Amino acid sequence: MELAVGASGATIKSLLTKLGGLLADEYALIRGVRGDIQFINDELASMQAFLSNLSAGGTDGHDDQTVDWMKQVREVSFDIEDCVDDFSHGLRPDPRSSSWLSTVRGVLYEIQTASLRRSIAVQVAELKQRAQNVGERRGRYGVRDPKNSKKKSSSSGATGYLAAEHQATTRQLISIKEPVGVKDLGRLEKWIGYDDGKKQLGVLYIVGFGGVGKTTIAKSLYRNFGDQFQHRAMVTVSQNSEPDEVLMNIISQVKPQAGSEEHQGHCSPDTLSGDKSILKSILSRILSPARNQQEENQKHEGIQTELQNYLNTKRYLLLIDDVWSSPTWQIIKKYFPRNDKGSRIIVTTRFQAVATACYTREDADYLYPINVLSGDESEKLFKDSLLECKHTAANQPSESNVPKRVWEMCGGLPLAIVRMAGLVASKPLSTETAWTDVCNSLFPEPEKCRKPEDFMRIINYCYSDLPSDLKTCSLYLSIFPKGRKFSRKRLIRRWIAEGFVSEKQGLSVEDVAETCFNQLIERKIIRPVEHSSDGRVKTCQVHDMILEYIMSKAGEEDFVTVVGGYWSMTTRSNKVRRLSLHNSDSKHAKKADSMNLSHVRSLTVFGSLEQLRFKSFKARIVQVLDLEGCRGFKASHVSVSDICEMTLLKYLSLRATDISKLPSNIGNLKYLETLDVRQTEIQELPKSISQLERINNILGGDKRTRKTLKLPKDVKGTMKGQLSGIEIIEGSTAASDLRHFTRLRKLAIYKLHKDVKMFEELLSSIQYLSGYSLQSLIIDDESSDFLNTLDSMTSHPLDLRSLELSGKLMKIPEWLPRLSELIKLTLSATALRTDNLALLSKLDSLFSLTFSISDANKDPDMATILEKNKSDSRGEIFFPDGGFIKLKLLRVFVPLLPSLNFSEKGTPLLGRLELRFKRLEGVHGMDKLKKLQDVILTVDDKASELTKTMVDDLKKSSSSNTSSKKYTLIVNEYHS
Repeated sequence: MELAVGASGATIKSLLTKLGGLLADEYALIRGVRGDIQFINDELASMQAFLSNLSAGGTDGHDDQTVDWMKQVREVSFDIEDCVDDFSHGLRPDPRSSSWLSTVRGVLYEIQTASLRRSIAVQVAELKQRAQNVGERRGRYGVRDPKNSKKKSSSSGATGYLAAEHQATTRQLISIKEPVGVKDLGRLEKWIGYDDGKKQLGVLYIVGFGGVGKTTIAKSLYRNFGDQFQHRAMVTVSQNSEPDEVLMNIISQVKPQAGSEEHQGHCSPDTLSGDKSILKSILSRILSPARNQQEENQKHEGIQTELQNYLNTKRYLLLIDDVWSSPTWQIIKKYFPRNDKGSRIIVTTRFQAVATACYTREDADYLYPINVLSGDESEKLFKDSLLECKHTAANQPSESNVPKRVWEMCGGLPLAIVRMAGLVASKPLSTETAWTDVCNSLFPEPEKCRKPEDFMRIINYCYSDLPSDLKTCSLYLSIFPKGRKFSRKRLIRRWIAEGFVSEKQGLSVEDVAETCFNQLIERKIIRPVEHSSDGRVKTCQVHDMILEYIMSKAGEEDFVTVVGGYWSMTTRSNKVRRLSLHNSDSKHAKKADSMNLSHVRSLTVFGSLEQLRFKSFKARIVQVLDLEGCRGFKASHVSVSDICEMTLLKYLSLRATDISKLPSNIGNLKYLETLDVRQTEIQELPKSISQLERINNILGGDKRTRKTLKLPKDVKGTMKGQLSGIEIIEGSTAASDLRHFTRLRKLAIYKLHKDVKMFEELLSSIQYLSGYSLQSLIIDDESSDFLNTLDSMTSHPLDLRSLELSGKLMKIPEWLPRLSELIKLTLSATALRTDNLALLSKLDSLFSLTFSISDANKDPDMATILEKNKSDSRGEIFFPDGGFIKLKLLRVFVPLLPSLNFSEKGTPLLGRLELRFKRLEGVHGMDKLKKLQDVILTVDDKASELTKTMVDDLKKSSSSNTSSKKYTLIVNEYHS
């Protein structure tokens, strides 16, 4: 296999940046050290150029000598980086002042640090010698130059057409996709609806090897028929899954939970499984190593009792995805009540033996083996996938240049076809002959992709074709566990912290990272799962087979070390640089403790912190610490104060953990760029937060529950990212303090206190920031009257891309319809009237429009306002003709939904309609919306029979729709 040289190149590129900064500063150094550092810098720059040529030298594997030499380069660069970080941490630059006092201080400082400087000088001299030896060894042992090495053009690499692509990227929605080529779909639908007369519990076993489309079919059935069941849940079961963990996950999903406009409204059809990390932490506390058999039995009885309580008298639907062994499934299955309500379980498995062993003819079971696609079906899937890749005007893949052989060689395997579509999209100018040569190099005629091992050839070719920057970014995906959804912003911020992306062609580092992410989406390495309302990907996944390949490549180069994952990763070096704990129980924690963790720069933990000891790490070189979703701060060996010793930390995520307070010395983290404490009990940041000189993002509060975060008074900073979830209150951050954040892109205020003077200061600050970098503004004003003062601003934030105003908004600001760049608009439903729609319809750039109000607080004023809005619009809301010319997403989340009326000439591009309500009075004209693809109705479980009847009528109308472009209608339920 080819070594993933992209990661080595990225390591050296990051190191060269550090060395350049080191040489630029004036340090008190032992004589000769500066020259040694310059030599190391030059030597590594040459090595990086050589590695870059190796990466671009073709898809043939490298010989053993080249592989070993690249390993030596990697090792010496790792050790140099450790030395540089120790250097920067232990010494400070000399003061530039020429005063006599500074001279005296400098002499004293040199005396105090003499021992440290001598130690650093010895290390640098040794590393210089090692770098020199590695360079000479290449020639001494005949490491060959890369084949066809040519000077790269200025447009090569991951950002070849970066500027054009970034600016022209179209915003899209993730549409609900139906599986292609499913035989006997009608029989499957009859089975799940018990039209065959069998109302006893039935299990559908969908069997096929990886990438053939098992999960796609299962999710389609789950999605299309889920509303016919009173309870439903979807979980993934894989090689190392514990039955108890799976059962607890199911319990968490079938328990009634309060709905929210954010979670119900934003939820995509694939966002249906629970948060396994939280469940793992629950289990880790329940299942202590000292438990006896009696406790074990009691625990199992408790699980069975809970499942009986929620499922015994109800009709339920469960999707159990990717079962690996029949014993595991038999243990899980026995806990489910066998009622006569027509309950159904869908099981997917790669192994025929699993399904055969568990299949029971006497029950309502169904065994469904999946076949590969036919030629016509393969062509349709390929062209549909290629169409999805047409993101930019600069990158339009031409079907005329693509021979049939491209999809025919995939042997009808859907995943292979989709990957080839991604490859074709990345090379729009290739000729038909070039593609024929590619196909023949992969599968000589008449050979085709027939099994998973063959599919790995396609993945390997597509990976080898990536520019080095994208190789590094894709290897980083191995940090996340199999089946795990992760957010786009989380991944991008981590890339930036790791130094994988940098400013290019006049674009900021954030824009470059966004473009790299878009290219991985286009190339089908990352699969979008959930969209944001601004048309960008919100959460995503990596297919199991692609992730397995990426993990093997990451393991080859010691790029990431995974403990407790579904696939074993052999560590070729005793130096762990990036550690990802997929399972942090006692067994895997001991395995991690046995490793050399003194070189770890990135630590990610999924699950519980109880077995983790930060003392095992060399704290001052850790740069990324991601504990999102972990539990155990209160009961573990982990101390929050240990985090503050990680002085080089750039990315710190404590999101959704059980932490309640940050230490007062958090200001020690001078390099921190992102602090994420959302969905925690942290309500106030310590005063030392003002000492964070490089902070770009402070993320706090909880948008769903309206929890807020207080900043200390007089905070000043250079944040150029996001300040989210804050509360404006006397005694903490004042409204006037916000003026200091002139580089801020996004400001989200979740709570305001009623004060006329504060309103005036906040208005002034918003006007001031709008003249700089502010692109997104969120204001939640449910407890005050601030929103109705927005018209009093003397200048307006005309450059906003996103605006959310929540509260008793009686009148929309007069300047709002003039926001020509506005893409996303969220308003309180108190403004939902026909006259307001006529004004907003003039927003020519608007991609999404949301009217939302929470009925959780049972505010009687809100109900009165909604009724008045309805009467003011004569009981019906009309979308005007000729308006909303670019609107693709419309969402209305209200307790009372008046009759909505669409016309043939209004909202011409509307592709997705999401409605959440307790009471519905009608939706008319959906059949006139020619671009409408998906309709999501989320109904309160306590809705009246009249409302439920209207929903049923809408479903029947959708299924009988005879138009050429039929939309998909999905019904969900929430608990208020």
